[in-house]
Parts: sequence; C-alpha cells; structure tokens
Amino acid sequence: MRPSKTKMYMAALMIMASLLAGGCQSLHNESDNSLYLQLGERAGIADVVEDLLYLIVDDERINEQFKGMDVAQFHRNLTDQLCELSGGPCKYTGREMRELHAAMGITDTQFNALAENLILAMEDNNIPTAAQNRLIKRLLPLYPDIRHL
Repeated sequence: MRPSKTKMYMAALMIMASLLAGGCQSLHNESDNSLYLQLGERAGIADVVEDLLYLIVDDERINEQFKGMDVAQFHRNLTDQLCELSGGPCKYTGREMRELHAAMGITDTQFNALAENLILAMEDNNIPTAAQNRLIKRLLPLYPDIRHL
C-alpha cells in the first residue's frame, strides 16, 4: 500500500527541517550494526535500491537526471553506500558526492523526490519506520555536497 501524497510531502518537509535544525553532523554516531540488520543486511538493502530504481524511472520529477547512467554500477554503489552508512561491512568506493553531483544542478524538489522514493522503497520492503528515520538521518549530512549550498 502506497502512502498518501500528504504523508510523502510531510516526510520531505521533515527531512528539510532536520537539515536546517541539525546542520551537518557525522554520518553516524552509532558504532553497532543494528540499523544494518534492520535493513535486512546487504541483500535487504539491495532490494530497497532495486525498488528505488523502478520508482526513479517512473518519477517525472527526477528520471531525466538518471538517463544514460550505468544502472548496475549505480545499484552496486548505492547499495554499498547505504550498507556502509548503516553500519554494515560494505565499503563505498564510488566517487565523492560533491564531485559526482557537481554539474547536475540538483534542485530541492529533485532531492526531496529522491528522498520520497527511498522512503517508498523502504516501505515496500517492510523496513520499520524507526529504521527508515535512522537511515535518513545518516544521509542528511550528504545534502550540502549534493545540492552545493
């Protein structure tokens, strides 16, 4: 079951409010791997990323930004990144966020659209809301490098 647009807009607003209120913090303060386990370990994270890719293709707000990308590499890199951020044993070896997004001109609308789609993908994979929020919190410090503020 898909959440309502209102719920998605509220989630995006919460993300933005957290950014404004919290500023940039370390990527994560927890030293355990409980979030990694809640996300279903690497296989569960890979499933979320796969569902996210399908949502991106269907989302007219952002699908143009992803045209021509190497889907397999994107899937592998994002899975590794989320795995590492969640306390898992993976190592993200892709390019730095600032370098990767430098010429893209990502807007707040596009950033929020991707965040909304990530939330939908996690919900579709029965990731508990608390784990979703913990992952989003760990992704928030990447915002300035993606938006170049």
